[in-house]
Amino acid sequence: MTRPVFSSRAAVLLTMIGVSVGLGNVWRFPYMMGQYGGSAFLVIYLLLTLAFAIPALTAEWALGRATRSGPIGAFSHAFGRVPGRVIGTILLITILVADSYYVVIIANIVYAAGFTVLRGFDGSGMADYQAGLQNGVLQYALALALMASSLYVIHRGLRRGIEVVSRWFVPFFLIVIVWLVISAFRLDGALDHMTEFLKPDFSAIGAEEIFAALGQSFFSVGLGGTFMLVYGSYLGDKEHLLPDAAVTAFGDTAAAVLAALFIVPTVLVFGLDMSTGPGLVLETLPQLFANLAGGRWLGGLFLLALAMVAFLSNIAALEVLVRGAEDFGGKATGRDRVIVIVALVQAPLIALSAFRPEVIAILDMFFGSGMQVMGSLMTLLALTWGLGKRETLKQVFPQGEGAFPGFYFHWVRWVVPGALLVILLLYLRSVFTGQ
Repeated sequence: MTRPVFSSRAAVLLTMIGVSVGLGNVWRFPYMMGQYGGSAFLVIYLLLTLAFAIPALTAEWALGRATRSGPIGAFSHAFGRVPGRVIGTILLITILVADSYYVVIIANIVYAAGFTVLRGFDGSGMADYQAGLQNGVLQYALALALMASSLYVIHRGLRRGIEVVSRWFVPFFLIVIVWLVISAFRLDGALDHMTEFLKPDFSAIGAEEIFAALGQSFFSVGLGGTFMLVYGSYLGDKEHLLPDAAVTAFGDTAAAVLAALFIVPTVLVFGLDMSTGPGLVLETLPQLFANLAGGRWLGGLFLLALAMVAFLSNIAALEVLVRGAEDFGGKATGRDRVIVIVALVQAPLIALSAFRPEVIAILDMFFGSGMQVMGSLMTLLALTWGLGKRETLKQVFPQGEGAFPGFYFHWVRWVVPGALLVILLLYLRSVFTGQ
């Protein structure tokens, strides 16, 4: 079966940046900058992204392109049939569960966008808004509609589906966020607040802050042995991985910085709480838009743009599941049939998070960040130990070997997996100790 490939480099970059940019860029990155030394954290983050996240991203793409498979096929090729199927299946179950609550969160954001524009938060608006967030039937219906829309995009294929929505959604997000940044800096006192926020405090940077920045760089780019591995299988043979990985990573960082330039000054000007974590999107920002001039339209556009880039990640998650099911079924399994199977399996899982939103935090503890780190670690081992040096360098450096390619291979074979292992251990410690 011939695998599709991206139509152009622009399509590659827009699609990959679209997968990378997500909710973490909006609520987690500004909060972490504020907690870990302002622009000092940003400097550390950029250095660690360059040293670790970009090489790891090229490795995930390289494994996908070398095997032209999803997780099960790729890991089976690298580790053997039985170990590969076990690892690939674990990662597919992880994505299945993680996407079941992620799509509910996107449904919350779509609801928030619509409520902001159509109703606003005057009078009893906030109470009615909260009631809608707690309406399981409404959230489930929205989540099912998002899942169906994502699967329709997948049904249309790589070029007529995934590429098309990426070409529209990513530029739209960029235009909206730049407009919001300009609006934010027109507020009285916004520039002073932002200057104070960005003031570097390198004395606040220690081992904990460094590993927080390293973990954020891996999570934000979308590593995990799933999304980027599958999309890597669609890269053309002539695509240069390192430059594309650099553009993707720094495009993702630019989105996070732009979000911070809008959120931080406006939240501080109105005296709201920026440290509410995920609640920043669904609780603090609606209050912000209620106080901001033209907030109904600004807020609606912002939440819509955020939902659109989150939707791209949802498409990627479902594409991973479709490819995984195809790996199980082989060439005889029709893609449309697989899409229907994925929908039937995912629908009841979505219901759990829609009607019992308190389980999302529990599910994320087990199927979120930790499994993402493990998947990326397995990918690096599969490429450098399973496929070996020759295939790794063939994928990443098609022009031939030299001093830097040799250094790169040892870096992604030893150093980057070591960093991921430390992140994984720190994550497990936080889970079991609550610290």
